[in-house]
Amino acid sequence: MSSTLNPGKLRLGVNIDHVATIRNARGGDHPDPVRAAEIVARCGGDGITAHLREDRRHIRDDDLKRIQDATDLPLNLEMAATEEMLAIALKHKPHAACIVPEKREERTTEGGLDAAGQHNQLVPIVNALKDAGIRVSLFIEASERQLDAALRLGAPVVEFHTGEYAHAYLDGEPERMQRELKRVTDMAALAAKNGIEPHAGHGLTYENVQPIAAIPQLAELNIGHYLIGEAIFCGLEPAVLRMRELMDAAR
Repeated sequence: MSSTLNPGKLRLGVNIDHVATIRNARGGDHPDPVRAAEIVARCGGDGITAHLREDRRHIRDDDLKRIQDATDLPLNLEMAATEEMLAIALKHKPHAACIVPEKREERTTEGGLDAAGQHNQLVPIVNALKDAGIRVSLFIEASERQLDAALRLGAPVVEFHTGEYAHAYLDGEPERMQRELKRVTDMAALAAKNGIEPHAGHGLTYENVQPIAAIPQLAELNIGHYLIGEAIFCGLEPAVLRMRELMDAAR
C-alpha cells in the first residue's frame, strides 16, 4: 500500500477473520483463510486485514505466515496494545499494524481506541513498530481529541471507526447518519491536512458504503464481516468485486 495520500482510487482491504471463525467452529483446517486471501488477491483486492486476538477466536498465529507466504498483498495486522502482540508483530513484520481496543467479552471491536487516554501505554508500542519498519495505524473514533493524540504519537495512519454511522443506517435514522458521516468527513479532511493518511471501516455494507467511499481524503476502507457473509450466498470473488464496483462508482 502506498504511503502517499491519494485522492484517486480508494483501496479495499478485506478482513478475512470470519473465514477463520467458521473454520474454528468445527476445528480442522477448512475453510482456510489463506484460500480467502488468495481469492482477494486474484480479484483485485488491495490488502488483507487479519485480527489476531488474545483468545485466538478466529485468526491463529500460524495463519499469519501462511497468509504472507501465499500472496503479495500487504498484510494489515490488527492487534491490541500488548507486549505479546507487539512481539508477534515484530516477528512477522506485516506491512501495517493497526492498533485496536480489545475486550475479551465483546463479539467484535465495539469502538475506537482511546489513543488520548492511553498515550503513555501506546508510546513504546508505536515506536517499536515504527522502528521495525511497520506502518502504524490507530483505529480511532472520528474526533479531534483522538486525532490530536494520533499526531502526538506520530502515527502515519488512522482508521476511523464507522460503527455509529452503520448503526444509524440500520436504525433508520437519516439525520443521525448524516451527523456521523459529517464527523468522518471533517476528521478525514483534518487528518489529511496534518499529513496523516485516513482510512475507515466497521459495519460497511453494499447499502451504506458509498457515502463513506465518496469522502475524497479517505485512502482505504477495511471491510470484513459483511463480505464474508455475502460470500456464503454468492462466493467471495463476486462479493469483493461488487464492493469494489460500488466504491469506484462513489469516486
